[in-house]
This record gives sequence, C-alpha cells and structure tokens, in this order.
Amino acid sequence: MAGVPFHYIDLRAFCYATEDERRVRTALETFLPEDFEIDRVENEGFHGDRIVVLSARVENADGVRHVLDALSGIDLDDIRTELDERIDENCSLFLRLDKQAAYGGYIERGAGIELRAKVEAYPAKKETAVENAAEALSARSE
Repeated sequence: MAGVPFHYIDLRAFCYATEDERRVRTALETFLPEDFEIDRVENEGFHGDRIVVLSARVENADGVRHVLDALSGIDLDDIRTELDERIDENCSLFLRLDKQAAYGGYIERGAGIELRAKVEAYPAKKETAVENAAEALSARSE
C-alpha cells in the first residue's frame, strides 16, 4: 500500500496519582516512532488528585505506518467487523488499547490508551471512511 488512508493518529493516556508516569509514558511509546515527542498536561481531578494527560499526534505517513504496524499485534479482522460502530460521522476511528499490556511490550485491546485516527474520505462521509479503513486494515493483516 503506497498511501496511508489516515490524515493523522492521536494517542492519549491518562496517568493517575497512583500510577508511575514513566511507565505510562513507556506504554504510550510502544505505539510511537522512536524519539517521538509526547505532550504532557497536568490536571487536577475532582477530589484534588493529580491527573497527567500524555498525548501524541502522528501526522506524517511514515509515523502513521509505524502506529499501524504496532497495531498488527491485535486481531484486525475483529476491528474490521466493528468499523461501522468505531467510526463516527466525522470520519474518526476510535480504539481503546490496554495500557498495562503496552507497558509490557504487548499490544492488546483494552482500557487505558485511546487511539483516534482521522480516516481520509472523499467525500467526507462515514460510509466512505468505513470502506477506506477496512481496506487499510485488510492490507495490514495480509
């Protein structure tokens, strides 16, 4: 596949006061190209607890390919069957990935890391985005 049918991929993880921020950063880095910059925003929870939001946006084609290659560790066929529920009207694909598994170097679906990928679709309609994402995931699972 020469082109990548995604404009960008956003990855985000919350680091709660009970978690080690370095470990959460390591989990997020599992999906990112080497030496990729991660943004850090410190917030305060409802009860005054510290919540750090770590996020990264991958916009270039090589970086997007890197993230997609990292996702090849999960069952992309399952995701393809769920695309109609996972892509919204703004042509964004949403996945949740297991933060604990990612820290250990494994890629699994679960909670902790949120992935949002903006699917290229011309015209910008959900149906077109579902088709393009299905084609991209099919090419990755072959």
